[in-house]
Amino acid sequence: MKKILLLLGISISLISCQKEKVDLIVSNANVYTVDADFQKAEAFAIKGGKFVAVGSSSEITKKYISDQVVDAKGQTIVPGLIDAHCHFFRFGLQQQKISLEGTKSYDEVLQKISAFVDEKGVDYVTGRGWDQNDWEVKEFPTKEKLDKLFPKIPVAVRRVDGHALLVNEAALNYSDLSETNFPKSVTGGEFITKNGKLTGVLIDKAMDYIKMPNTSTKEAIAGLMDAQQINFSYGLTTVDDAGLARKEIELIDSLQKTGDLKMRVYAMVSASQENLDYYTKKGIYKTDYLNVRSFKIYGDGALGSRGAAMKHPYSDRAGHYGALIFSPERYQEMAEQIAESEYQMNTHAIGDSANFWMLKTYQNVLKGKTDRRWRIEHAQIIDAKDFALFENVIPSIQPTHATSDMYWAGDRVGPDRIKGGYAFKKLLDTYGKVALGTDYPVEKVNPFLTFYAAVVRKDLEGYPEGGYQMENALSREETLRGMTIWAAHSNFEENEKGSIEVGKFADFVILSQNIMEVAGDQIPKTKAMSTYLNGEKVY
Repeated sequence: MKKILLLLGISISLISCQKEKVDLIVSNANVYTVDADFQKAEAFAIKGGKFVAVGSSSEITKKYISDQVVDAKGQTIVPGLIDAHCHFFRFGLQQQKISLEGTKSYDEVLQKISAFVDEKGVDYVTGRGWDQNDWEVKEFPTKEKLDKLFPKIPVAVRRVDGHALLVNEAALNYSDLSETNFPKSVTGGEFITKNGKLTGVLIDKAMDYIKMPNTSTKEAIAGLMDAQQINFSYGLTTVDDAGLARKEIELIDSLQKTGDLKMRVYAMVSASQENLDYYTKKGIYKTDYLNVRSFKIYGDGALGSRGAAMKHPYSDRAGHYGALIFSPERYQEMAEQIAESEYQMNTHAIGDSANFWMLKTYQNVLKGKTDRRWRIEHAQIIDAKDFALFENVIPSIQPTHATSDMYWAGDRVGPDRIKGGYAFKKLLDTYGKVALGTDYPVEKVNPFLTFYAAVVRKDLEGYPEGGYQMENALSREETLRGMTIWAAHSNFEENEKGSIEVGKFADFVILSQNIMEVAGDQIPKTKAMSTYLNGEKVY
């Protein structure tokens, strides 16, 4: 009997020796690999932070052995999700500030600010999230009530889209301004006035005149760590941060090098002239966690605050066109400087005029240059004849903008122009790919709301019946690609992430339900059960 047991032990040992030892095996799963053929699999093996094999459960367990094995029990697994346009750093800082999202009136805004001041004891209130389009009175607020409530404490809170700022008199005084002492004209922005006096609302470049308290390194680090945990909890493993200062990029890099910050970040550098000069000279900076190879430029403002640059006047404000942030000549100068480097140019463009000017600028400076993958961020309202200009330009779009704006966007631009609004399918058909993101904190971090908005095009109450402009809905496969491999393509990273394939980073998410098959109204209920980065469980 002892001999039999000995021989059996030797046999098992020999079989084990014939198998390759790996760090992690995941089996019995419903895996959407998102490879070129959109193949499915049941299992994969991970070693050294990368996928080393993908196939059936029997194939993987026959060839590989590991001390760590996850039986997925049929759960759906997708590649680590990528948010192709967000504000990761700013979102982290927002966790330390007042949030006004979801407020249903100006009075509720004031109540929240009062409670925040009482709780935190701050000497300068900053934050964001108010949206007058969600109020019964859909007009910009004025500062009179703020002045009475806070005669000495400066208050400066941004609109949800970040393109309008509400301030009180104390904030104006802190900035060496007053309701009667302010620049009477601002290129690329506007001081909203009434009877020659400031109302307290500033649009786009006018916001630069307001002085804000500096963020401490401690606050910045706390914000980044908060943002990371929230993103991991939704299955996000890469974020494209749309507009970072040099010191912010260097802080992210330092935290990644110490292992404190694990989130992969595709950094779009804020395109000041100083940053343009520094980074074009420095060249691309790339690690496994940080990729610095693009500039974020603002073409115009937002549709909600009527700062988006339109070819014809707004339908709900006679004679008002919005505005480009810079002159066409300045955009040409920036584009030429970037085109001479290896960097990508990613331009915020909302209105049809801004999209036209930026697309033509791209076309002018990229003649003879191939695979530059320059991007238009948002691509929100496009003139019908300008879609063709996206042939060599990546549309970086945010599906939840459509379902957030659909209640009032038609009022802004009228029934004809809105047909070229939020036209995701038409943009996809033109370029062949779309990169999908959220633009959080303008929208919510939750990528499953992105999926829902792209496919179903309704709000969470099921409005409108039949969906919003459904001719521009995306299929589920197109949407998952846009949140993974196409987003990776937009970052020049498709060879290292975005799909579950041999040789790529082992970033993946185990979902609570099969997002590719559940009923449309069930999509928002999807949750990330576990998130893995480099084969390590981070949530």
